Amino acid sequence: MLIFRWLVLFLLLGAALSLAFYLGTGRARYKRWALLILKWSVIAGVTFFAVLMLGRIL
Repeated sequence: MLIFRWLVLFLLLGAALSLAFYLGTGRARYKRWALLILKWSVIAGVTFFAVLMLGRIL
């Protein structure tokens, strides 16, 4: 469980950092990276909560 928490935290931190680079430079590449990382952090978060719910059910 701790691994999922750290994974989501680092993914969100990476998305925020990429968005900050986009705002600082204006390059669209960083915006694409931020959205891609954000998508994967949402997927990791949903997986984390699914594992939590599955653990409660079983």
